[in-house]
Amino acid sequence: MTDNLSKYTPPKIWKWDSESGGRFAKINRPIAGAIHDKELPVGKHPFQLYSLGTPNGVKVTIMFEELLEAGVTAAEYDAWLINIGEGDQFGSGFVDINPNSKIPALLDHSTTPPTRLFESGSMLVYLAEKFKMFIPTDHAKRTEAMNWLFWQMGSAPFLGGGFGHFYAYAPEKFEYPINRYAMEVKRQMDVLDRHLADNEYFAGDEYSIADMAIFPWYGGLARGVLYESGEFLQVQEYKNLQRWTAQIGARPAAKRGMMVNRTFGEPETQLRERHDASDFENNRQDKRIARGEFEAPE
Repeated sequence: MTDNLSKYTPPKIWKWDSESGGRFAKINRPIAGAIHDKELPVGKHPFQLYSLGTPNGVKVTIMFEELLEAGVTAAEYDAWLINIGEGDQFGSGFVDINPNSKIPALLDHSTTPPTRLFESGSMLVYLAEKFKMFIPTDHAKRTEAMNWLFWQMGSAPFLGGGFGHFYAYAPEKFEYPINRYAMEVKRQMDVLDRHLADNEYFAGDEYSIADMAIFPWYGGLARGVLYESGEFLQVQEYKNLQRWTAQIGARPAAKRGMMVNRTFGEPETQLRERHDASDFENNRQDKRIARGEFEAPE
């Protein structure tokens, strides 16, 4: 254990007197609520999504694209970019939808008044129940899908806020927290791998919202792209998880969903806002760069 960790003694009362450091230090704070007034744009479609192409945001865009792929035209949506690095999530319009100031946030304008949704898991259940798709009707399979959906909601904070923070984002590397969370993440991958040894999907033989929830987090981990930690965690050892990841990643709707509100990676993988199906061809970042709307990345 390092001297910096061993010498720290928590004060009797914690006070917020300085930034904690790390990549997201400027947007982390111990209070909730809006810090500036900003109305959210509203497009032409029934669903208005305000998000970013993080694993939590991608869960919902995959669901929308799967519904549209299945012919559910009532699931058309506008996806507006929320730049969390600039504090867009603390605008008054966003906080009105999500008092927790986290992406994604969603408004369903097909209801009167519009229905607000926050938390990606809630959105997946809402859309599945509204359109009666991607949630099993069989009692046992539905329960299994819900088991795994809530497993993901409870487990991912250890992956993102725990392992990801200390391994990739913390201003300094410390052995104890990295070891602690690496062990937990490998245990989680083993949980998934063992289940997938006997099941094609997480609800058995039926693709569901459970797969959509788990894929952006643990599929990204299995591909070695999440926190660039593939070698460190030896993700290739989890053969069943690798098989499932490749299977979900090959779905056309999943490919499109992973592009929406994405602001990183190769320009051809980024669709910063989505307002029409044609945007995947016409308004990807590489096309916008070619039109001179953005400078090409160095």
